Amino acid sequence: MALRTCVFNAAGPKDVTLDELETIGKSRASAIVMKSCTLEPRQGNEEPRYSDVEKGSINSMGLPNLGYREYVKFADALKKHGKPVIASVSGLCTADNVEIIKSFNDSPVDAIELNLSCPNIKGKPQIGYDFAQMDEVLRETTKMCKKPIGVKLPPYFDFVHFEEAARILKKHNPAFITCINSIGNALVIDADKESTVIRPKGGFGGLGGAYIKPTALANARKFYELTGGKIPIVGVGGVFTGRDAFEFILAGATAVQIGTAFMQEGAGVFERVADELMLLLKTKGYDSLDDFRGKLKTC
Repeated sequence: MALRTCVFNAAGPKDVTLDELETIGKSRASAIVMKSCTLEPRQGNEEPRYSDVEKGSINSMGLPNLGYREYVKFADALKKHGKPVIASVSGLCTADNVEIIKSFNDSPVDAIELNLSCPNIKGKPQIGYDFAQMDEVLRETTKMCKKPIGVKLPPYFDFVHFEEAARILKKHNPAFITCINSIGNALVIDADKESTVIRPKGGFGGLGGAYIKPTALANARKFYELTGGKIPIVGVGGVFTGRDAFEFILAGATAVQIGTAFMQEGAGVFERVADELMLLLKTKGYDSLDDFRGKLKTC
């Protein structure tokens, strides 16, 4: 896919309705990522389920979405913006994912991001932490998907887990790897109210923003190394500035997605971050991202 800049939105914030997606389309985001969709519409978890916190956000949304049929319809309307449209698929089982992807095969979406990493569905484990299930889902979906299909991964913390995930990914050769989703089951407490800041799951939720950038950078770097730079990496987690985006590219990412900062700042964040990145490149004397992508030094 041709991208005007390396900056676009992450699935999740402000991308549920057609109006919200149109706002992304009219912005400087270089692609439009739709809400992670399920087979049937979902209301999601009870409110309050999102809160801005000191260095980011915490949420337990529970995948509220309109059901995949609506997003298949939205694809036609979104193509007028002249940028790639990416469907985000988050079926609750392998059969769901296969059915949803079959419908997107016949739609004008440019690519599919298979979400294996939603941490906020009550009673449902993250597929990305069950390597046997991850292998099965990728086997069944990649063989029947007619679009470029990438995967969105949860954060990994152990080198053995990186290596096992990379082994499976190289086996199925996705079009791209998006890492990371939020860090699951964090807890933020309001000391004044002596209460959690969100309600679902007793206040436990996915942590996003600046808190998770070091973990996101580590995941982007490790998958870049383990795949030999042959599978494009989309870095996400704590991108608020052009310097943040620069760090992800230096670690090996091809592009970056913005979640929490988009939620907090609105659609102007894509232009601001892209402009800040270009200014930083000029300051450093780089002509393009390829001049420094993956060239992280060890001190």
